[in-house]
Parts: sequence; structure tokens; C-alpha cells
Amino acid sequence: MTKLTSDLNKLLVIDDEENMRHMLKVLAEHSGYQVETAADGREALTLLDRSQFDFILCDVKMPNIDGMEFLRRSQAVKGDATVIMMSAYGTIDLALDAMKAGAYDFISKPFKTDEVLLTLKKAEEREKLRRENNSLKNRLRTLEGEWNLRNMVGRSRSMQNLFSLAVKVAQYRTTVLITGESGTGKELVARGIHYASERADKPLVPVNCGGIPETLLESELFGHLKGSFTGADRNKKGLFEEAEGGTLFLDEVGELPLALQVKLLRVLQENEIRPIGATTDRKIDVRVIAATSRDLGAEIEAGNFREDLFYRLNVMPLQIPPLREHPDDIPDLCRNFIEKFNKKMGLGVTGIARDAMAELLVYPWPGNVRELENSLERAMIMADGEEIRSRDFNFISRTENSCCLEEEPLAAGTLSLKKAKAIWEKNLIQKAIEKTGGNRSKAAEILELSFPSLLDKIKKYRIKV
Repeated sequence: MTKLTSDLNKLLVIDDEENMRHMLKVLAEHSGYQVETAADGREALTLLDRSQFDFILCDVKMPNIDGMEFLRRSQAVKGDATVIMMSAYGTIDLALDAMKAGAYDFISKPFKTDEVLLTLKKAEEREKLRRENNSLKNRLRTLEGEWNLRNMVGRSRSMQNLFSLAVKVAQYRTTVLITGESGTGKELVARGIHYASERADKPLVPVNCGGIPETLLESELFGHLKGSFTGADRNKKGLFEEAEGGTLFLDEVGELPLALQVKLLRVLQENEIRPIGATTDRKIDVRVIAATSRDLGAEIEAGNFREDLFYRLNVMPLQIPPLREHPDDIPDLCRNFIEKFNKKMGLGVTGIARDAMAELLVYPWPGNVRELENSLERAMIMADGEEIRSRDFNFISRTENSCCLEEEPLAAGTLSLKKAKAIWEKNLIQKAIEKTGGNRSKAAEILELSFPSLLDKIKKYRIKV
């Protein structure tokens, strides 16, 4: 019999026959167990008061305290120890009584040595599975807490409405399309939906559709068979199969090539995939959440995105507003990031000075929450004291074509944050249009705005193009 290799190796043998105790001790130690022995239930309870065991082999018929009485009394002190009962008077009724009292298994004497070791091995595998399950449950609880939509930062009405809708849709298999500018937190919301759903204990598989070369994307999504193309030296599961029972998050779905859009549409309609080189389809049970920072309406008009796929993805649309549209969430976001980076970097930053916060509230944040997070991390490193000052954020106003942003609201004779924000936004749009020679599509990309949003703002601010 192979020796034990796991850390589940502490064994207590309880039997009133000395020869039996000695035989079991030698047998178990030879297989890698650390063994202690007791002559009856009373002595065993004394041992349990000072030591913890992984497994207990216990005889039924013993003086003082017998095996069944020991089993009942030991419940409060044995911890996670797995108990295996032994008896020369084994009956089905006795075995059932032992199981009801908390025993894992029952061995009838006389037994073969291999039978004891096999029972211990089964108990070890059971205990390892139990520990793994507990570990997975604890991790799941942590993830559910971390990605709980109701705990996400955002007290503004727009974000609360978004979170409420996401919690509601999480309960169904409905396909979700999350839209919003880069850096608004689309993946964060997708993870929240997954962990709020009944699929939370199954895989969440994220894939950036724009980050994988087009030639490899089909194989990544659907898998391939060995020999289906040059270099396919083994069968490979695709990401859809990896996400079986769970959720596949297709980030930047607007960047999928048209040929793959057709195949994705079929997967969504039929719940089937066909790996490259296969001749039959495979059923799948996968929920799809897609996200994009592109204006899919404009992409459809330009012929870059299939209209039928858009409607299949857009069953439940969730639009995440840009940070500049809910600046009242900035203080809460800052507190959250300060706590995060204090733990990560061992800092002791307590907060942000009032004048610095005023600047953060009116800055347009073209990179949204991601830019705020990165800016705050740098500012915390730059800060000399416990409080972040305005100068720690001065890199915000030193980017190209923004050196005069600080002065523009003052030059206009206003201290109103709302008016200052409008002045800065108008000037940034004007500069982007000038930089692109009047090309509004390119200006929208530079500003990280959707094309319709840019047109609305051009009209709002009466900007000449």
C-alpha cells in the first residue's frame, strides 16, 4: 500500500484489546499516519481534550465508556475528525445506529489489513473534498461580497438605477449588453451580475474581443480539434466550453470581425457551438454578457456590425454613464480607492484637501473611473503628508492642450463648478475638433465620447465645425 502523502495523517485508535491496538498502530504508521492509542472511550476523550485528530478508529464493545457512548460524547470535542467504527458483533442495525450518531463508516471484525487502509483512504478523500468545498464556498462568499452590486460605489440616482436593474436581470439567463465609455466599469458590472445570479458557483470567463488576433479568435471562442489546421497538435476547448454552466463576458464585442459575428449569432440562437474541424455541434449552457465602448448604431450604419446580432445581444441594455455625468459619486469613489491603496502600498493617507476635491469635481475625466483610480494612486504616492493636496494632482492639467484649463473659468469670471465644467467641456471639444481638422468621428474618439453624444454637445454649446 502506498504511503500517505497528504497532511491528513493524525489517527487515534481506540480498542480495549492491546494486540489490536498494536497491530493497527504499526499498520497505520507504516502507511504514513501519526498514531496515538486509547484503551477505552474515557481515555480517548482525555486525549481529545489536548489533541486534534483527522481520523478515529473506534471499537464498539469496550469497558468504562463504550464506542457508541464515546461517539455521542465526542461530538463537541472531536472537531472535524472522521470516525470509523469497528466491531466483532457487526449487524446492519448497529452500523445504522453508528452512522446516525455521526460515524462515517463501519468495519466488521475480523478484517483484512487492506480493508482498514482502504477505508481510511476513502475517509481521507472525503475529507479533502469537504475542505475544498468549504474553501470554494468561502471564496465564493468573498467574491460575492467583493462584486455585490448593492455594495458598489455609486450613490447617485443614475448609478443606483443601474445597479437595481442589474440585480433584477441577474436572476435570468437573458443576454445583457453593457455600453459606456472606456473606463466606466463595464466589467465590474458584468462580474456583479454573474455573482448575483444562480451561476455564481460556476465559471465567469472574460475575453477581450479586441485583444486576440483575428486569426486565433475563432479557435479561442469555439475550440478546435487536433489536426484541424497547421499547429493544432491537440484538441483544445474553447472559451464557451470553459464557461459551461456559467457566464462568458465578451468585452469590446464591437470589435468582432464580421465572419465571427455570424457564428456568434448562431450560438446565441441555438445554444450550440462547433469547434474548428468538428462535423457536429455541441450543446452548451452559457450565459453571455457583452460590453462595448463603441456606438453600435453607428457601426451598423457603417457596415461594421450586424444588425441582427445587435438585437440578439441587446435584449437587456445597460448604459453606464460617464463619470462627468455623476460627479457627486467622486468623493465616495475617492474614499474607496484611498482605502484600497493604503492597504496595497502600506500608506496612511486620510483624505483629500477641500481645494483638491473641488478640482476633481469639475475635471471632465475623459478616462472615467479608471482615470480617477490611476490619478489617485499616483497622487497618494506623491503626497508628502496624510492629506492629498491640489499640487499632487497637477499632472491632470499639464496634458497636451490643457495648460490653460485652470485659468479659463476664472477668466470667464465664474467660481461656479457647474459653469466651470461647461466651459472646460466646450473648450476641450473645440480643441479636439480643431486638432482633427473638423472630423467629428475622430474628435469623438479623442474625447472618448460616443458620436451621438458629441453631436448633442456641439449643438448644446453652439460649436462651429
